[in-house]
Amino acid sequence: MIEKRKPKIGLLGIMHGLYDEKQPEITSLQESYAREVAAQLADIVDVDFPHAAKNRMDIEAIVKGFNEKGHDGIIIIMLLYSPGMRLVKALQGNKLPLMLANIQPVPTVTKNWGWRDLTTNQGIHGAQDTANIILRTGIRLTIITEDWKSKNFKSFINDWARAAQTVSYLKKMRIAIFGRMRGMADIMGDDAAFFRKIGPEANHESIGDVYRCMESVSDREIEAQILEDRKNFTIDPKLSEDSHRYAVRLQLGFEKLLELKDYDGFSANFDVFKEDGRFKQIPMLGASNILAKGYGYAAEGDTNTVSLTGAGHILIGNPHFTEMYSMDFQKDSALMSHMGEGNWKIARKDRPIRLIDRELEIGGLGNPPTLVFMAEPGPATMVSLVAIEGEKFRLVVSKGEVLDTEELPNVPMPYFHFRPDTGIRECMNGWLENGGTHHQVLNLGDHTRKWKMLCAMLGIEYIKV
Repeated sequence: MIEKRKPKIGLLGIMHGLYDEKQPEITSLQESYAREVAAQLADIVDVDFPHAAKNRMDIEAIVKGFNEKGHDGIIIIMLLYSPGMRLVKALQGNKLPLMLANIQPVPTVTKNWGWRDLTTNQGIHGAQDTANIILRTGIRLTIITEDWKSKNFKSFINDWARAAQTVSYLKKMRIAIFGRMRGMADIMGDDAAFFRKIGPEANHESIGDVYRCMESVSDREIEAQILEDRKNFTIDPKLSEDSHRYAVRLQLGFEKLLELKDYDGFSANFDVFKEDGRFKQIPMLGASNILAKGYGYAAEGDTNTVSLTGAGHILIGNPHFTEMYSMDFQKDSALMSHMGEGNWKIARKDRPIRLIDRELEIGGLGNPPTLVFMAEPGPATMVSLVAIEGEKFRLVVSKGEVLDTEELPNVPMPYFHFRPDTGIRECMNGWLENGGTHHQVLNLGDHTRKWKMLCAMLGIEYIKV
């Protein structure tokens, strides 16, 4: 499950020692500036600024320390000019995402400027030297030029830091897979290549272990979750107490297994439950609640999309697992849904989230209690992770809008209309041309910059359609 914390970022402030003899106070002056930058960002990131790095040994020691502490990324700022070559060995040993913040203490040159002002605000040519050598070493780098006191700077840092934190999370993420749907091509890939490139470890587990965990669930645990469901959802009178209790027991069985084996998410193919012979339902309610609690989830054994829901929790928050069911050319949209799973935390606030007794023709088991809700209208971002070949991956992205539409009383699962900014025709052409998969992750809001930053850090292709 996700660890809720601010990103931890190392601040590497570099400068030349040329001025120490004539202006010995300049080091403490520029260190104070770095601490002001850190304080400006303190509500969105935890910043670690040890001291000014004035030579190659300082830089290498500080960068090594950031890596050993397990920070999420490193921001480089020029306290004064610093020769670029001093960074090379430090960055060759660095494993953390890098940003070069091209900033200076004072944003405006005034008629009163003198030698001291020129000296303390001369970082721009050091940034050029630094960016040049980083480019030539082949290291990926994010760059921003901005007034460090501006809202734009803080927003950019927040997005970058979340992307860096997501990279750290993906490297540690562990996924449990319970079967894969036979013949489904776009969820297939090279699991070893996926592990090397994206980070998550995907293990194929036995659904029997979930059953054994279900047997250990207490009545008290079931009753506590049922009370939680009653608080969050409007319960269909047709839903029997026995059916609801079984769905909760199944949910808690999955949760116990995830906790026991230290998994951050799971994907189960619906066939495995009937094939095992001991289950009465497919976990529609459980999958939705588990996703809402902060785990990754996708259906049918889809490793790629589990990783995206996990990433979506860290990068943005409240990711929703879905797929495109139907096109609506009049609304210029796609009707989004899935078999019954979804993150109810994206539900619109003016309509109840219903928990119904749902007849399901797929899976061959009893009626699974299922949530029915529509997503909150407004801007939204939808993404799909495509396994091309080996370690070549692509993120297909569509920015658009969740429409404010009428209810569909005969749809027994989460649903809503998503209208791409480019229109359904152009978006779908681009989606199909670029191999966009039939499982997607949607977050409310425009988060394209964050996803693009994440792709750059992972070294995968970003395609917006």
